[in-house]
Amino acid sequence: MLKSLRYQYLSILWAIFVVILCEMPPTDTSKVGFTFFEGFDKLAHTGFFFVLTVFLFYGKIRQQASYTYRPLTILKILGITLFLGAGIEILQLEVFTYRSAEWWDLFADMTGVGMGIFSYIFLHRVRFNEKLL
Repeated sequence: MLKSLRYQYLSILWAIFVVILCEMPPTDTSKVGFTFFEGFDKLAHTGFFFVLTVFLFYGKIRQQASYTYRPLTILKILGITLFLGAGIEILQLEVFTYRSAEWWDLFADMTGVGMGIFSYIFLHRVRFNEKLL
């Protein structure tokens, strides 16, 4: 177990970064005259979890020392990211009450995870097809 964690150092650091950013007090950007577009929060959640998913797959590929397609790996990563996303929202609801917990944030998280999984499957198929040629 601990040996496999050493390959996941990027994903662990990124997950800590995401939790910290998601639990920080919101800043009032209207004071400086600069506001992001509506929905930027959801885009940020999608991007955070896409990168996390890519890091998780990268660590798993390095651990296996090969690029083999394993459906169980996809299920594990889906479970880990769902647990993290739901945990962030529960923390926002119960502990960091200055933040708003939203189901749409969790949906955006899982959208980013879906994009990462799709990328992994797509790149696996491309690499597999190159070996056949």
